[in-house]
Amino acid sequence: MERDDLIVNDSYAVNATHTEEEGKKIRKKLYMVTVLLTLITVVEVFMGVAFKRNETFTWEVIKLGFIVLTVVKAAYIVLVFMHLGEERRNLKYVILLPYALFILYLIFIGLREGISVHDAQNIFK
Repeated sequence: MERDDLIVNDSYAVNATHTEEEGKKIRKKLYMVTVLLTLITVVEVFMGVAFKRNETFTWEVIKLGFIVLTVVKAAYIVLVFMHLGEERRNLKYVILLPYALFILYLIFIGLREGISVHDAQNIFK
């Protein structure tokens, strides 16, 4: 019995060749992804260090900023590393729209339950 990963003849790894120009484009894309994700992370860390609860921004705005930056970072990772950015627009919507609706649903449920718990606690005071 012969293993597939040990076969060298006519395998994809042997036949896959890239020109130097294609390699430069791939490296440029990887550098851009690294820089963008690093910048978003630096902004998130800066927000966590710089803003306190009693300063100019309300705590809800800061939390919303964290959520937005995290979702942007996650969407960019999906688009680049899962190669969804290279697909047709309709396929992107078919894949991303259910997740977006699910996230909105979770936010709605979290807010609704938080309000209900807050109201229930105020009844017994």
